[in-house]
Amino acid sequence: MPSATNGITNGATNGVPNEANGASQQTRPYPPGPPKSSFLTTMNGAPVQKPAASQRIGNNLRATLLLQDINLLELIQHLTHERIPERLVHARGTSAFGWFEVTDRIDDVTSAAFLSEVGKRTPLFVRFSTVAGERGSAETVRDTRGFAFKLRTEQGILDWLFLSTPVFPIRDGAKFPSFTHATKRNPESGLPDHSMFWDYFNNNQEAIHFLMFLFSDRATPVDFQHADCFSINTYRFTKADGTFKYVKIHVKTNQGVKNFTLPEATQKAGEDPDFHTRSLHDDLEAGNQPSWDVYAQVIDPEIAEHYPINIFDATKTLPYEDFPLRKFGKIYLDKNVRNFFAESEQSAFSPTNIVPGWALTPDPILQTRSLAYADTQRHRLGTNFIQLPINKPEFSFTPLNRDGNATFSNLGGIPNYYPSSFFTYTTAPQYAQPDEEHWQGTVLDFESELTDADFVQARTFWEKTLAKEPGQQQNFISNVAAHLSQAVDKVRKVTYAMFTRVNADLGKSIETATEAEVAKNAAPPRPPVKAMGTLNIANLEAKQAAHGTGHNVGIFAHKKRNLQA
Repeated sequence: MPSATNGITNGATNGVPNEANGASQQTRPYPPGPPKSSFLTTMNGAPVQKPAASQRIGNNLRATLLLQDINLLELIQHLTHERIPERLVHARGTSAFGWFEVTDRIDDVTSAAFLSEVGKRTPLFVRFSTVAGERGSAETVRDTRGFAFKLRTEQGILDWLFLSTPVFPIRDGAKFPSFTHATKRNPESGLPDHSMFWDYFNNNQEAIHFLMFLFSDRATPVDFQHADCFSINTYRFTKADGTFKYVKIHVKTNQGVKNFTLPEATQKAGEDPDFHTRSLHDDLEAGNQPSWDVYAQVIDPEIAEHYPINIFDATKTLPYEDFPLRKFGKIYLDKNVRNFFAESEQSAFSPTNIVPGWALTPDPILQTRSLAYADTQRHRLGTNFIQLPINKPEFSFTPLNRDGNATFSNLGGIPNYYPSSFFTYTTAPQYAQPDEEHWQGTVLDFESELTDADFVQARTFWEKTLAKEPGQQQNFISNVAAHLSQAVDKVRKVTYAMFTRVNADLGKSIETATEAEVAKNAAPPRPPVKAMGTLNIANLEAKQAAHGTGHNVGIFAHKKRNLQA
């Protein structure tokens, strides 16, 4: 894959070519090579003779600094503003460049230009992440992994926001805040709270299928290269004539799936919290090209309407025997980012970044994500985040969106309203309206209810999937016990009952293993607190003599004391 297609292409935004880097295409959003000169300057370009010096009265360390020291002021003021708000979820992540290639025809179900012919390549950017942890948290901990792909198609940017588990813990959008809060820190103590975690799931047991994946070894992958990912939500492949098929995407690693056990993941988190980032970085620097095959589960709308599983329920999967995987592409990675902040931290993804041939559906979680993702980027990066090089499309024309912080292209005198007598707007080509979009019904407040059907796929995962994998059932019990044992007694009892609904033996095994952990970790009696010694100020002269003459000699010369008094 030619390097010029991997990463940032300047293109044009709002109809204006971006030529800031002096070329029609660049692989990075900043000028290549060294600067014109090697001496440091202030922000406005003035040379700085002594970058590490600071202006002061008195030629020694004890002195008063001056507000006229422009270099010092700029350095400190910029430092205190260098950080932007971290992502609420997916804060800990790493990124790479690569491309998507069509391997098999899929144009019978979609008119998407980037999928129009076998062998066609589309540049992409990917951000891998954990979900619950903060920006500096350990990467090998138990968690879902995020795979966010930004495909730079000729018809616009398409974002795929996938996860390493094939199911989601909720199917009602209003539960998003509660689920997110319960998997983070206690608002009073600022500490992880296992009682809070399990209490949430005890009261929202439609998440049981998700929990089966989360506490299997699938939630502690060796690295991102050895993990699969899934769209979870249902999307649509569309054609220009208005016909469509529903689709779920599966992305399967060609490196093989490899997972840590809990002890291995815990040890690695302590030894190298950045292990996943380091693994991907070193892999690409060594010239390797990790890859994933991309498959579609194509669902006919007529079948979806009568199928026993609701295809818009993100807590469920669709069986392969009824909806076989259809391969249509391959993802390759070959380049690391060269500016982590500019490229990885400032990257912004949203399921609303769609292109002709790919569309949203009435999936309630997808609809909720469509609101949340773009909105959080405006909070993190400002209203013009789309103008940042890593997010900029090849071409866009948005005269109705104006101003805001960090506006680089504003279209000048082109009318900022529509329609206008002073500018001719052409009609954009559109697909025919699909039948699915014809709605008629009563507006009401709806919340899904828990039924026995919510435990069927979790039971299958336990009794058939994990049972075929040596040691995985025991690992699952141990993983749950290690986490659940840190919850309070009344929460643990409800959790045992929840897993009993999956399988009676499973519930009993988890209870036995968890209570054994509780007994083992019972806190021993606290030893008495010893009184602390006090510093004898009369010995300070001897201490200073032992340390030699230091920078603080003479600082307090105007406050001499008789240390023998």
